[in-house]
Amino acid sequence: MAEPSDTSSAPEDRRSIERELKRGSLELIVLHLLSPGEAYGYEIVSRLTADSDGALAVSDGTLYPVLYRLERAGFVAVRWETPARGVPRKYYRLTDTGRQELARLTHEWTTFAEALTKLLRQ
Repeated sequence: MAEPSDTSSAPEDRRSIERELKRGSLELIVLHLLSPGEAYGYEIVSRLTADSDGALAVSDGTLYPVLYRLERAGFVAVRWETPARGVPRKYYRLTDTGRQELARLTHEWTTFAEALTKLLRQ
């Protein structure tokens, strides 16, 4: 395996790794955030940012394609609500299949994280 010749790009590489990890775990994250009950998009973005102290913050443009994929897969159901004042909101909630997928992804992530942690401690 070749050694990197220039370490000046290390912060850029780090951001790339962070971006890939976030992208690879976003479905798990969204399903987890919906597990207590339904939420609309902005609520999910806000909670994700707050609950992770900004480390897992995403934009609406990143979140909505994930929500659409989860909806198409049958993992979330949607309903529209129009408040007396304001814009209609699309609420997302887990389906039974979504709860099963959440359990599966949680198990996969936990297994992976434990193996990586074990490796890094050696």
